[in-house]
Amino acid sequence: MIGVTILGSTGSIGVSTLDVLSRHPNEFRVCALTANQDYKKLFEQCQQFKPAYAVIVDEQAAKKFADLLADSSLKTELLTGAKHLLTVAELIEAQYVMAAIVGAAGLLPTLAAAKAGKRILLANKEALVMSGKLFLDEVRQNNAELLPIDSEHNAIFQCMPTDCAANFSDSGVNKILLTASGGPFRNTPLDQLESVTPDQACAHPNWDMGRKISVDSATMMNKGLEVIEACWLFNTSSDYIQVVVHPQSIIHSMVQYNDGSVLAQMGQPDMRTPIAHALGWPNRMQSGVEALDLFAIEHLQFEQPDLERFPCLALAYDAMNSGGTAPAILNAANEIAVGAFLSGELGFTKIASVIEQTLNTTESGSVDTLELVLAADQAARKTAQEVVHGGKF
Repeated sequence: MIGVTILGSTGSIGVSTLDVLSRHPNEFRVCALTANQDYKKLFEQCQQFKPAYAVIVDEQAAKKFADLLADSSLKTELLTGAKHLLTVAELIEAQYVMAAIVGAAGLLPTLAAAKAGKRILLANKEALVMSGKLFLDEVRQNNAELLPIDSEHNAIFQCMPTDCAANFSDSGVNKILLTASGGPFRNTPLDQLESVTPDQACAHPNWDMGRKISVDSATMMNKGLEVIEACWLFNTSSDYIQVVVHPQSIIHSMVQYNDGSVLAQMGQPDMRTPIAHALGWPNRMQSGVEALDLFAIEHLQFEQPDLERFPCLALAYDAMNSGGTAPAILNAANEIAVGAFLSGELGFTKIASVIEQTLNTTESGSVDTLELVLAADQAARKTAQEVVHGGKF
C-alpha cells in the first residue's frame, strides 16, 4: 500500500484528499495528518483513518487534542509544533505527500518533502511563488515527483506534451490559457467594491474553499499567484500565459498549440478530480465526482480580465517579471493584507494598495538561498503591517 502524509488535512483540500483515499482503502494508507488549530476535526479524521502520527502546530489546541487522545483507544502519536510538519513530510513510510497548507507556512515542509524524494501533490502554490528555482532544484536533485493539484495547473499538465517542462519552446505550445471564474464580484459595480464584507468576499460562486483563498479569488490574486506558479511548473515566462475569465468553471484551463488547436480539460468544479489524478498518475482512478453532463451546460463564456477591477492580477505579473524575491514580497504582503481585511482592519479595495506599497518600498534581491527568501518574506510582512496600520493609501 502507498503511504500518504497530508499536510493541512483539516482544510478543504485535505478533506477532499481523505474523501478520495477513503474510496481506495486497499491501495493507500494514511501515515500522518496535520492541522494548525482545528483539533476537533483532526481527531475525527484520526478516528477514521488511524494515522501513525498527528501534528498540531498550535500548543493550546494540541493540549486539547491530547485530552481527546487519552480518552480514546487510538494509537496515533501526537507531535506538537511547526517543526514536526517537516518530520512527517520526511517519513520513510509515506511515499506521497499532499502539500495543502495555505500560505508561506507550507514552504518549509513542502521543501522537506522534496528533499526526501517524495511524490509531492502540490496544492500549496506559495512554495513555488516564493522559492521558484530553489524548490525545483530540490525536486530534481532528490528525484522527487511534482504533480500540481490546483485545478488549473492540473488541467494544463494534462493538456501539455510530456516533455513540456524541459523544452517548452520546442514542444509546439504557443500559449497557456489559465482560466479564472472571476469570483463573486465579476459584475459588481466598481463603486460598490469598497464596502464589500469578508463574508461576501468568501461566498465563491463555484468552489468551496477556505477564507483566505476565497478572498484571493475575489481579488484575483489567486490567479496572479497561479500565473507565477505556472511559469515555474511549465518552464516559461508570463508572456506565454493568458488569463481567461470563464465564469462557469467547467473548463479548468487550456493549452494552445502552433497548429491552431487548443486542448482543454473539462470537468465538474470539484477538487477531488485533480487530487485523484495526481494520486493515480499515470493511471486514472475513481474520484467520487460525477461525470460532466454536457447537455446540462447551457453555454460556456470567456472574457478578458478587467485589470481595473482586479489590480492584484497586474501586480502579480509585475512581480514575476521583476524576478528575484519580488514574488515572495508580493505573497507576504498579500497574506498580511488579506488577514487585515478578514479581521475588519482593512477595506477590500485597499488590499491591492497595501501590496503595491509593499512592493515599492521593500528591496528585492536574488533568490540564491532559502535564507534570502525567508528574509524577504519577513521584511515584506513588517512593511505591509506598517502600511496597514499607517493607513496612508
